[in-house]
Amino acid sequence: SWFEGRATEARPSWGYARSAGERLAGAGAVLDVQTGGGEVLDFALGRAEPARPVLVAATEGWPPNVAKATALLRPRGVAVVAAPDDAPLPFADEAFDLVLSRHPVRPYWDEIARVLRPGGTYFAQHVGPSSVFELVEYFLGPQPEEVRRGRDPERERAGAEAAGLEVVGLRAERLRMEFHDIAAVVHFLRKVVWMVPGFTVEAYEPRLRALHEQIEREGPFVAHSARHLFDVRKPGR
Repeated sequence: SWFEGRATEARPSWGYARSAGERLAGAGAVLDVQTGGGEVLDFALGRAEPARPVLVAATEGWPPNVAKATALLRPRGVAVVAAPDDAPLPFADEAFDLVLSRHPVRPYWDEIARVLRPGGTYFAQHVGPSSVFELVEYFLGPQPEEVRRGRDPERERAGAEAAGLEVVGLRAERLRMEFHDIAAVVHFLRKVVWMVPGFTVEAYEPRLRALHEQIEREGPFVAHSARHLFDVRKPGR
């Protein structure tokens, strides 16, 4: 990738895409929520062959990603549905026995519970609290505690349970990231636009210059991403 040699990020020990492929192999009807460009679902479906599900659907809210995911997943027979991230899922009650999601903006537990069949599973990797906040706070300054605690896995567990779901497993890890040059920082902030809203090189040039000098002098800028893995079941048969 573009980041090769410029930045590194450790990956969670559980291997979400590989594990999702194993789940797919035993499922009948599957929904991938907020599929992005479809790359993770595509990989997981490849892992599941030849025992792939009969029905696979995916939702995505960002138009460029809808087009990208459709082109990638249509050959695998996946129905990609354009749907806003914060809207009700456009599917009938109890339509799926497996719901997947990797890095959803937020989990809408009531909707997940509604579309899952009794005995069905939600298996997902979420972004955790204070993810890459070393970089965020370098540019934006100290963030309020409520912002730092956003995406807290225990809060999300409580939300799942309030929706009538059973949290079978919850694992969390913080993972080291290293930015080896300022170009990698700029590319990352342009790609992950919600980290520093309104980021442009012009607006943050003084901080970028200072960070460039720091990296040249002290070595890589180190941050930590946060990820957690949910294995959630809808009670029933």
